Amino acid sequence: MQLRKEPGFQIIQKRSKMNNKPRFSPQLVISSGVTDISFYMKAFDAKELRRFSNDDGTIHVSELEINGAVFHLHEEGHDNLSPLKTGGSTVSIGLWLDDVHAVVAAAEAAGATITAPVQDYDYGYRQGGFTDPFGHHWLIEKDIRDKKPATNNGN
Repeated sequence: MQLRKEPGFQIIQKRSKMNNKPRFSPQLVISSGVTDISFYMKAFDAKELRRFSNDDGTIHVSELEINGAVFHLHEEGHDNLSPLKTGGSTVSIGLWLDDVHAVVAAAEAAGATITAPVQDYDYGYRQGGFTDPFGHHWLIEKDIRDKKPATNNGN
């Protein structure tokens, strides 16, 4: 397959190798006119894989990857509005990572608003939540249940 060179299209990094498993890839809508998406690099160490820019240099679509998980930022249109335009979001993005505290702290330092401080829950998850500068709700999670295999005497 050969990629067409279109104005405003730029491949930045190659995506991790695709496999045949189904993959979930959210498309997060951002306001029109956005040029700076560095929040995602600072908060998650995300890598921008490719970008489609408008003639004025603003982002039309950006494809990002966090540890192999791909998601897209897409500027709003007539049938998809950003959370900032609607005044809220009906979706929370759950992201499972090893160091919940570090990611939530990095997100806050990069401009996120903390909505749920990191804490351990009795159902076995460590979670912390925030809203990013574009209005998207994130829940950073880790399974902290004891993973030791059970033995005959319950130890």
